[in-house]
Amino acid sequence: MLLHQYLKELKKIKLLSREEESELWLGYKENNNSDCRSKIIEHYQPLVFKAMTSWRLDETITMDIIQEGTVGLIEAVENYEPQRGVAFSLYAMHRIRGRMLNYMQREGKLSLLSDSDLGDLLIDDRAEVEALAEQNYLVQQVKNAMGRLPINEQAVLSGVFLEDREPKQLAESLDMSISHIYRLQKQGIRRVRGMLSKFMQNW
Repeated sequence: MLLHQYLKELKKIKLLSREEESELWLGYKENNNSDCRSKIIEHYQPLVFKAMTSWRLDETITMDIIQEGTVGLIEAVENYEPQRGVAFSLYAMHRIRGRMLNYMQREGKLSLLSDSDLGDLLIDDRAEVEALAEQNYLVQQVKNAMGRLPINEQAVLSGVFLEDREPKQLAESLDMSISHIYRLQKQGIRRVRGMLSKFMQNW
């Protein structure tokens, strides 16, 4: 499949509600329903594309990496345990990137990647689920703190850190100057740190 065809297929994927996704996990893990398994893999295919977007590679290598990443996604779906409380996207991204990097290493193409990408090879690909659960819990605490911010600061931090939006895009969508966006970002970060200071001392 060519890259443009792959991207065309990605656009057809419909987002699932939390309830729909929970039903699919239940159907797959409890009843071994292969249709549920397939729908989960399809639903999370965009994660594979997201995992390789930071790399600038030619189309052939890109499609090879996407195939490897898809294998990592399938492995993640098969090994995931919903009852452990770890966000699947977090668990799966670790597997997907691990597969991709192992492929690049195996094919002698590591020179095409940056130092930060190569650093991921030093991470144990079999990271304990408990460690991921801990990280997920910390992320949730940050989100909770962000939810208590003034609405403008909340919108800016959510846009920058949760939606990966550029300050210029945020400035346009919120009808603010870029300098105001940066000021709200700094204020929001300072407030979040203050709210989390006692929690981190006891962590």
